[in-house]
Amino acid sequence: MNWSDLLAALSLVLVIEGLLPFLKPQTYKNTMQQMLTLPEKTIRMIGLGSMVAGLILLTLVRG
Repeated sequence: MNWSDLLAALSLVLVIEGLLPFLKPQTYKNTMQQMLTLPEKTIRMIGLGSMVAGLILLTLVRG
């Protein structure tokens, strides 16, 4: 893996992260308000699940 691969991956993350607030800003705001009511442990588990799913997908794609 080289630096251009890493930068390309980070660029795609930014594009994907920006889709919901751009396409449906009200839904994004509602989701963020709901996130504020969740306990920190739940938010951490969501983050962990997302990272594990990403690693599994990366392993399948990059084999």
